[in-house]
Amino acid sequence: MGTIRKRIFVTGGSGFIGAVTTRLLLDRGYDVTVFDNLERGHRKSVDSRAHLIQGDLRNTSEIGNALKETLPDVVMHFAAYALVGESMSDPMMYYRNNVCGGVNLLDAMLAVGCKRIIFSSTCATYGVPMKLPIEEATPQNPTNPYGHSKLIFEQVLSWHRELKGVQPTFLRYFNACGADGDLGEDHDPETHLIPTVLKVALGQKPHIEVFGADYPTPDGTCIRDYVHVSDLANAHVLALEKEAQGAFNLATGVGVSVKEVVETCRQVTGHPIPVRAFPRRAGDPPILLASGKKARQVLEWVPHRSEIGQVVQDAWSFMRNRARAHT
Repeated sequence: MGTIRKRIFVTGGSGFIGAVTTRLLLDRGYDVTVFDNLERGHRKSVDSRAHLIQGDLRNTSEIGNALKETLPDVVMHFAAYALVGESMSDPMMYYRNNVCGGVNLLDAMLAVGCKRIIFSSTCATYGVPMKLPIEEATPQNPTNPYGHSKLIFEQVLSWHRELKGVQPTFLRYFNACGADGDLGEDHDPETHLIPTVLKVALGQKPHIEVFGADYPTPDGTCIRDYVHVSDLANAHVLALEKEAQGAFNLATGVGVSVKEVVETCRQVTGHPIPVRAFPRRAGDPPILLASGKKARQVLEWVPHRSEIGQVVQDAWSFMRNRARAHT
């Protein structure tokens, strides 16, 4: 007799990180169901080997029926709104989707006896840290409803671990980036730095806007921790296979400034990429760096593709191919 394949239920599997993780799970032999309302993701990004159920976490009957149909062993929860600015202008939309949707998911899991969940959380739960690098025990003080909505659901899961035996893993991402072949960043609007810079190289934007060149950093621009989407997907599979619980920062510990990102994009694309300087944006910390030590020790997670040159090369290949396909 062959071994029974674990059933993995992936919410938000049509989005950037969810789609790449779904592909990796399928490659590893798992039985994968994707549950997604396709509101912000792309149907074409869902691997054809996965079973797709179109539904919305805000609809209790849709998520309840989907879990009764599939009876998963483990849930990987990616589905969320994730734009900081949008959360500031419409906070209730974020609480309805990210918190109420999460509670509906957990309710449906408990109803079918599934207690294992790997939650796509965020560094935004920390807010502006008092010291660097950020560690898992760093106080969580989010500065926007997006980060707060993710923190609330972490807390919901933590209470259910104490009281109901739920087994949660919190994977707190830093700047997700890069591309995995034909799966890359395809947001509307696009707010992330690397694809926005590469749009200039493609002729889709006249210049890149840099907000703040007077920060207390070596070149005056903000420094961030960039993690390749393939490395993030691998962390989810490791968390699944090692049955690890608790919180893990998915970070390289290596800081890259905005100017360094732009310069790397110039080198990779051969395009001059004009820059226009603007004043600082409110709430942008000068430096966000985290320790990925716990993930390395417990998950044996090693980021293989997160060096900034590799990230930009993969993102550029994806964006150039997509632009060619649309011409």
